[in-house]
Amino acid sequence: MFVVYTPMVDISQVRGFQWDEGNAHKSQLRHVVTQGEAEQIFLDDSLILSEDIRHSSEEARFHALGRTQDGRRLLIAFTFRDQGRLIRVISTRDMSRSERARYDKEA
Repeated sequence: MFVVYTPMVDISQVRGFQWDEGNAHKSQLRHVVTQGEAEQIFLDDSLILSEDIRHSSEEARFHALGRTQDGRRLLIAFTFRDQGRLIRVISTRDMSRSERARYDKEA
């Protein structure tokens, strides 16, 4: 479920990324998404950010839909660390069919 998040999400304050070694390994092995690819989508002019309500019980979590420099469409599940200055990537994968349709419609 995607809910477009309000301007409370300000990625202009982000100064870097934080990767959990296990999550990075899983994303690369299972979904064949490198850290560099995942980070690229945050530079996408058509980036769509949504609150991940279902997984936000302990901390606010978000989804990002965007394209890499090579045009690969990815979904990134993430949260913020260090007062919004770091994006902590939880998981990465290719967009599903419905996510691609949403991205194409809204981007």
